[in-house]
Amino acid sequence: MVITDPRTRDVLWAGAEDVYAAILEHPFLAGLADGTLPRESFRHYIVQDAHYLRGYARALAVCAAKAPDADATVMFAEHAAGAINAERDMHAALLGELGMTHADAEREPVAPTTLAYVSYMLAAAHGGSFAEAVSAVLPCYWIYARVGEELVARSSPDPLYARWIALYGGAEYQAVVDAVLDVTDAIGARASEAERALMERHYRTTSKYEWMFWDAGYRQEQWPV
Repeated sequence: MVITDPRTRDVLWAGAEDVYAAILEHPFLAGLADGTLPRESFRHYIVQDAHYLRGYARALAVCAAKAPDADATVMFAEHAAGAINAERDMHAALLGELGMTHADAEREPVAPTTLAYVSYMLAAAHGGSFAEAVSAVLPCYWIYARVGEELVARSSPDPLYARWIALYGGAEYQAVVDAVLDVTDAIGARASEAERALMERHYRTTSKYEWMFWDAGYRQEQWPV
């Protein structure tokens, strides 16, 4: 009998599967699917996502810089540019329908959860290895793809929410995520036991931040003082 080690992606997913289940049960996503999510909650989320994506692009750029091979460097550099372009194009369109401009969104403060999430991700990327950097950015890729896959079959009676769901539920986005998962598996295959433990910790932590980010949008989170 040939015994093979589980893929790194499977280990990481299993280590935060309970977090993903909690994300699917969150009223923000339920409200997207059935059209009952308050517009102000969605507006808050989109504004904070614009702030977040600028930090995420920086973290992806660090992944590109630390990548051990040219293919991974090119991939993460392209994804960093793509995050900025998404922030400019996608959010501009969504904000327009919400009665805001890009300049309006930039003037709004970065909320506590957004700042904490971006700060953690950048600290892991800058302070850790390539493996740590990738595991810290992975939940944003992967959880959005899984959420999109879950919601796209239901879509939404609200055209604005249906458009957002379609962005993450399509084959094009899934192909991007699959490429990152392949890199993740390759990293895990050559990582030490200690490094794999750090990967699992970062992945679970930023998965929790994903839940917190949707929750902050739902609550329209503000600084308490």
